[in-house]
Amino acid sequence: MKTNYFNTLLAVGTSLEQGGISYQFTGTSALFVQGVEVNDLSNIAVSVQWDLFNHTYNLFSAYSPSEIKRNPEWADFYFDMDDIRITVDCLFNTTVKTDPYRISVYVEEAELWCQSLYKYLYDSGMSEHSGEIHAYLARKQNEFTGQNEQAWNQNNYLALVNRYGKPEEIAAKIKQNPKWRLYPFYKYLDNVSGKKVAHLMGSNGVKATALALLGAQVKVVDFSKENAAFAMELAAEADVSIEYAVSDVLSLPKEHLNADFDIVLMELGVLHYLIDLQPLFHLVKGLLKPGGRFILHEFHPISTKLITSSGKKHKVTGNYFDPSIETQTVAFSKHLPEEEQQKLSKAVQRKWTIGEVITIVGQSGLVIKALEEEPNHKMHDIGLPKTYTLVAEKQIITTF
Repeated sequence: MKTNYFNTLLAVGTSLEQGGISYQFTGTSALFVQGVEVNDLSNIAVSVQWDLFNHTYNLFSAYSPSEIKRNPEWADFYFDMDDIRITVDCLFNTTVKTDPYRISVYVEEAELWCQSLYKYLYDSGMSEHSGEIHAYLARKQNEFTGQNEQAWNQNNYLALVNRYGKPEEIAAKIKQNPKWRLYPFYKYLDNVSGKKVAHLMGSNGVKATALALLGAQVKVVDFSKENAAFAMELAAEADVSIEYAVSDVLSLPKEHLNADFDIVLMELGVLHYLIDLQPLFHLVKGLLKPGGRFILHEFHPISTKLITSSGKKHKVTGNYFDPSIETQTVAFSKHLPEEEQQKLSKAVQRKWTIGEVITIVGQSGLVIKALEEEPNHKMHDIGLPKTYTLVAEKQIITTF
């Protein structure tokens, strides 16, 4: 059945491509193309460019298509191919190619255009499929986590030394002014003395050491053993104690899951290693005690998804809305000799828009308190956002 369904999808897509008609499979057809398990394989839905709709109708005339239904907003018709009902529609005065969720997917070396599964996580009309989508993303995340973990355990310790200096050297600098290491989000931390802080995907321990110097009880979670080695040496050189759990954040052992943290912190270049944010923010909420605060300090997607900068020149080279999953060189590679860079494995990334992040944080039940977009302080980049800080809290539920 799946083979027949795929072959029919391919036949429809090939016909539209050869006819010069922009299209995208939608609904459960789009989910199938992307690998999500769907039960109903009796229907295919495809949207085409509205001003080529009549041409599309003629293209499939050999299949005795139904009469066209139309209203001021849309039009559609259907026909049967290989015992599968094909429904073709269009939305008037829209451009299929500019749909922010339109992606190209290769299945068995065949290119098919479809709406990204991420669209259907926000579409109430497809809510019955959200479980299947999250299950698919969880399976893929497990695959990607293994790949990312391998990438972050190759010469990372050497890269950290090349960037910061030896642990004793950077420890001395942090001790001089620990608050500076927590800029610009320090103001949202308030007084951390005596507070329990979980730094998820906390990397090299620089922030954790600064927090510990200010009196916090800090637990770092990160899957890089080389990060952990550097962090523990750094904390020891700074004469403070931190706890380090070497673990994928989504596979954190139960003994670390007590809901007693005052603050959960994530910062700079972490979200893009996750292809589904729902499990992450569910974890964050579970770690926080009532009234606890989540602080996310991240690179602004304007700088990571849209604009390429070189000195004074800035070019729009990306698609801000692109939901594609990419393969990139790990961030620390630039701190290694060129010959070592060539040996590194690639990491898998999914870059998120601010709208997506806010939506999923809100859906988790955390209450958003602040979103601050922060400028780049280089003169060449004046007026461009570089980072942002999102602050959310877990509600205190009172009963009467």
